[in-house]
Amino acid sequence: MLYNFNGKNLTISDKEIEKNMKLLNVSKEEAIQIFLEDEGYLINETVEALTAKAKANKINHEAKSDKPRKTSERKRKPDEEKEYLIKILAKCLQNEGFKTEIVNQSKLIEFYINENHYKLDLIKQRPPKNG
Repeated sequence: MLYNFNGKNLTISDKEIEKNMKLLNVSKEEAIQIFLEDEGYLINETVEALTAKAKANKINHEAKSDKPRKTSERKRKPDEEKEYLIKILAKCLQNEGFKTEIVNQSKLIEFYINENHYKLDLIKQRPPKNG
């Protein structure tokens, strides 16, 4: 649709006018006025005041809080079965004469054979979820 605004011919989409009329429940003239205000041809004081207020209250993305974040320690329930297996494996390696160190009671053993350093990591597989 062609609309004459202050001697200028503006092309306004009919779909946009119809859409505004339906969504906002306004007349065709009000839909055209909304289009002109949105495109900057007319100034709506209420919209300008709200826009200025929004710009004045913009978010500072670099703001940091003075309070330190709360950290919570995760306490794992001891796995007695894994701890038992680690102890058995460490004893076997020590009985063979290897220098052995239990790094994590339920997970990791480090040992040396001659000049070589080894790590034995015990991983317990979870049963598959039925799902």
